[in-house]
Amino acid sequence: MTQSRTDSPQGLTLPVWVAAAARAATKVLCGQAFDTPQSLQIPGRDQPLSVPLQSAAPLQGGEQALAISRCDPGPGLDLTRDLEIWVQVRWSQPVTGWLEIVPGEGIGRQGPEGDLCASDFARRVLEANLRDLVPPGRCLQMEVVFPLGRELAQRTSNAAFGVVDGLALIGTQAEVQSSASPDQLRASLDALQAIAGAADFCGSLTLVIGENGLDLAHQLGLADQQPLLKAGNWIGPLLVASAEAGIRNLLLLGYHGKLVKLAGGIFHTHHHLADGRLEVLAAIALQQGLGVDLIKDLLACASMESALQELQKCDSTSADQVWQAIAQAVEVRSEAYLKRYGTWSMRVGAALFDRERQLRWTGLTGHSLLACCGLGIHSEGEEAGFDPSLR
Repeated sequence: MTQSRTDSPQGLTLPVWVAAAARAATKVLCGQAFDTPQSLQIPGRDQPLSVPLQSAAPLQGGEQALAISRCDPGPGLDLTRDLEIWVQVRWSQPVTGWLEIVPGEGIGRQGPEGDLCASDFARRVLEANLRDLVPPGRCLQMEVVFPLGRELAQRTSNAAFGVVDGLALIGTQAEVQSSASPDQLRASLDALQAIAGAADFCGSLTLVIGENGLDLAHQLGLADQQPLLKAGNWIGPLLVASAEAGIRNLLLLGYHGKLVKLAGGIFHTHHHLADGRLEVLAAIALQQGLGVDLIKDLLACASMESALQELQKCDSTSADQVWQAIAQAVEVRSEAYLKRYGTWSMRVGAALFDRERQLRWTGLTGHSLLACCGLGIHSEGEEAGFDPSLR
């Protein structure tokens, strides 16, 4: 069956494609005809969303059913493009409720024996489109499979945040908001103008990198201290726009494996456009006096994550010094980037967190900005003071 386009010009997130296959499979299990495209209910949206489907069929004499959809994330750069999504359903005995979601091959888990890694939106969109098909007193067991999920996950930062075995079923809305697209930049610039133009704006802003940075900022209480703005990959233009908008203090908060690009002068951070993270890590490790043999080992690593683990394993103290130097380099490079476009008094601080989402390293300005918010640096499981001599 040939797949048609969705009615969304932006493309749709993984949870929507999973929900389309899940509803089609469940309808077949109930002895009903499935439709393509599927009409899905999206939480918070008045009108249903039309989502195409590949196919659906009963299995084992109708005791089970399988449906397949194919991800279309829209015109942007996205590794999930054309990803096949298989959803198999059957009835089971109710144990914890009316719906049991089983992570199959290629689905990310929170640790090797952990639960399915899925966002709240993913669970809500599934519930919204399956609840009416499940009779009272019955439980629908739904297994989701991404045949290429394990392979594709190796090209993401999932492992850095404890997600193993495949792709996480994440997404906070139906439409894809590409972090590399001009539309995403426009949305961020509009949000920045709204923040800076507010009557009660204090002049300080935290620019968070990605969903993990946003989540950590809320956990730390930064949202209670000053506005937060989630950035995509357009860090450079947002730095300039922040200075132009009159921001006095800007804190960059992000995962160390992402912000390291800024330390190398890379200010559009999408992996399709530029990487160079291992080379930046190696260069700063050399500046900090690490041995040439270790630096060669870092450059030979297959991924940034494996390089981080290698560095930490060899010498944890030196590793901390390298990352503190990287945080300082992020600040220096950011200031240099701003000077290309004008003269402003905005201070740029950097704060980096690790794979356990612990705030670990800052530049000098980042330390000062965090101190103004009453925050310290997390080190070896305890709150620790800041040691400028390590800079």
